[in-house]
This record gives sequence, structure tokens and C-alpha cells, in this order.
Amino acid sequence: MTEFRIEKDSMGELQVPTTALYGAQTQRAVNNFPISGLTMPAEFIQALGLIKEVAAKTNMDLGHMSEESYQAIRTAARVVQSGDVNNHFPIDVFQTGSGTSSNMNCNEVIARLATTDGAEIHPNDDVNMGQSSNDVVPTAIAVSSVMAVRQELLPALEHIIDTCENKAKELAKVVKTGRTHLMDAMPVTFAQELNTWASTLKTNVQRLQDCLQRASQLPQGGTAVGTGVNADPAFAELFCQHLSTQSGIDFTSMPNKFDGISAQDNMVELSGQLKVVATTLMKISNDLRWMNSGPLSGIAEIELPSLQPGSSIMPGKVNPVIAEAVTMLCAQVMGNDVTVTIAGQSGNFQLNVMLPVIALNVLQSINLLSNGSKLLADLAIEGFQVNQDKVEESVSRNPILVTALNPIIGYELGAKIAKQAYREKRSVLDVAKENTDLTEEEILKLLDPIKLTQGGIEK
Repeated sequence: MTEFRIEKDSMGELQVPTTALYGAQTQRAVNNFPISGLTMPAEFIQALGLIKEVAAKTNMDLGHMSEESYQAIRTAARVVQSGDVNNHFPIDVFQTGSGTSSNMNCNEVIARLATTDGAEIHPNDDVNMGQSSNDVVPTAIAVSSVMAVRQELLPALEHIIDTCENKAKELAKVVKTGRTHLMDAMPVTFAQELNTWASTLKTNVQRLQDCLQRASQLPQGGTAVGTGVNADPAFAELFCQHLSTQSGIDFTSMPNKFDGISAQDNMVELSGQLKVVATTLMKISNDLRWMNSGPLSGIAEIELPSLQPGSSIMPGKVNPVIAEAVTMLCAQVMGNDVTVTIAGQSGNFQLNVMLPVIALNVLQSINLLSNGSKLLADLAIEGFQVNQDKVEESVSRNPILVTALNPIIGYELGAKIAKQAYREKRSVLDVAKENTDLTEEEILKLLDPIKLTQGGIEK
């Protein structure tokens, strides 16, 4: 049986579990929002704890808080940042749109942890000094998202880029059939294919780094509506200085605090760039699935690592499970972006009122893409093997190779040779010898697959 204590807030008394570190306002939110069972992400809670610590230091430096109170809040806030008390943040994501309940949850937990025989810490007057939920929560979304991208996603993308480039070096001279419209086209090397994936991912990294410059601008110090009421005029700039020093990330004060409180355009932009990453990873995953298809009736150019049985009824079947998992998480990220877009336009006058769901979806997308990138690199790209005989046979029998003869024999004759080679299931070499004055040596030189991957006209 759960035991309770009585807590009070401005609306009166209510029961709170005896062991809970939170107080009345958190309990009211727990009672009011039994909706999904989804609580705020751990990264968001960690960011709240960091903000409360930095805010307390800023207020102490500005002469509004004693050293004793600051140290008590600092110690308690670091417990929150450690994740050890995440179970004391039970409020559903689908709560008040400002995230006030989660801000007060953090205030109450820190106040209770910080209150000792020597220090009485109040959740509003001390932990929330010079702040409002309306600037704390958008700041927490920005801080947690920027930190997660820098510490998790960007390293994961660099890892998959390195993996693609290393695999490209390994397969630099291996020629395969290129495909457009899923149909045979001119040859390419595996290196060209892998380096293209790496190139696209590098552009994704550049996009993310660019939008992080805007996402790192914080509205903290704007308080309730952006005017900064109840906050020291020097609070915002000093807060960002302390936060940057402590986090190792360059956070700056948003020039117009109304912007970061009434709108969430920076998070909508970041979510859009996460969707771009998902688009790239889905393309790579599907390329791998097609290349692996078979092993007898498909393309079967490569063999992905065998990781688990693929069927409960068909013995010996092995499926491209990592690529499939990544395509699913990419679909989730794309759906998350729709949610963030809808939430981002829900800023009515001076406050966006869908902040918690923005935090949930942006942080989930970052987490999914980080984990998916590493898995795709380590368990699919790094270890796949080329089916050399199948690849060479496909290249040698590809009628589209006749394209290389076009400058000499013309398009019309080239088309005739290609169709005849395909119809009779013969090589372009044999059919071209019959239909042109070129020698076998000349044709072989013109149709050299590795030269065809390098472009240009033979002179």
C-alpha cells in the first residue's frame, strides 16, 4: 500500500506519495494527465537540471542569492542531471502546453533535495528565481536538442561516413552494374556508390551544423512573455556565459526573447534537418536491401552479415534485418517531423502551447538516428561481402555497355546491337563484332568496365 503525506500549493492541500521528491503541483499534473504513460525524455530532464544550476549561479553572481542557497541548489540540480531521480519526474508528455508542470516538477524535486537543516529552499522563490516556465522550457528543449545532436548524432554520422569511405577503399576497383529506374545502366564501382553515400551524409552534417547556430540561441531571461519581468537585466547574457562554460557548447542569448517563447521555428528547422538525415539513411538502407536481394532470384550483388534466422517457417532464410530496422526508424522520424511542424505553428500570441510534444519528438528523432546510423555502419555496411562472380557476370552481359560505342557507331546502331544482345542473351562484344567494322581488340578496349566508370570519350 502506498503511503501519503499532505502537501500544499496555492490551490490547497492534496496527498503526495511519502517517498516522492516532488510536491503538490507535480501531483496535480499526475492526477490531471493520465494519458499516454510517456514521460518527458531523460535528456530534457537533464537539461532542466543544468538550467536550474546555471540560473542559481547567475542569480548569486548578480547578488540575488546567497552562496549557501546556490550551493544547495547546485548539489541538488546535479543529482537531477545525473539521471538518478528520473523516476521522480512522472508527468505525462501530454500536459499543459507550456510545460509548466514539468518545470515545477523540477523545481519541487530540487527544492526538496536542497532543503536541509541549514537551508530552506523554496521551489518558486529560489529554484525558479528570475525564471518562468515560458522561458525555461523552450530553453530546455534547445539545450537538450543541441547537446544531443553534438554529443550523439554528429559523432554517429561521422562514424557511418568513415565506414562508407573505408569500405570504398576496399572495393575501389570492383565494378558493378549501375541502375537507373531500377533498370540496368552504365557501370559504376562500389567505391563510387559508397562514396556517394558518404558525400550525401557529409552534406547532412553541414546542414545540421548550420541550423545548430540558430538552435543554440536561447530565450532564457525573457521570463513570462519575453519582456524579462522579474529577471535581472544582466541575467540573460550572464546565464548563457555560465551555461557555455559548463556545457562546453557555445550558447548565446536570443536577441529577441519574444521570438523564442512565442515560436519554435528553430526546433522546426532542426526537425526538418533530422528528416533529411532520415531520408538519406532510408535511401542507403533500401539500396543495401536491393543489392542483397536473392540470394538466387534477386540482384544478389552483395551478402549482408547474417545476424538471425529470417523465418519461423522457412529454414535457412536470412533477412536484411538492420536495413529494415533503419527504414522503420526513418519513417518514425519523418512522422515526428510532421508532429513538430504542427506543434511549431501553435504559438498563440506570446506563447507556443505545444512545447512538451516538440521536446519528445525532436529528442526521439535524434536518438533514433544516432543509434540507427551506428548500427547500419557496424552491422551492415562494414561487413557486407561482394558476390564477385555474380557482379562480373552482370556487368559483362549488360547490353547498356553499347553506350560506350555511340561516339563511333552512332545511337541507332547502338540501340540495334543492345536489343539484339538482350533478345539473344549474348554479350555486346559478340553482337558488336557482327554488326560493326570494329575489331575485337577495339571493342574490348572501348567496353573495358573500369574505364567506363571513369567517364569521358576515348581518343
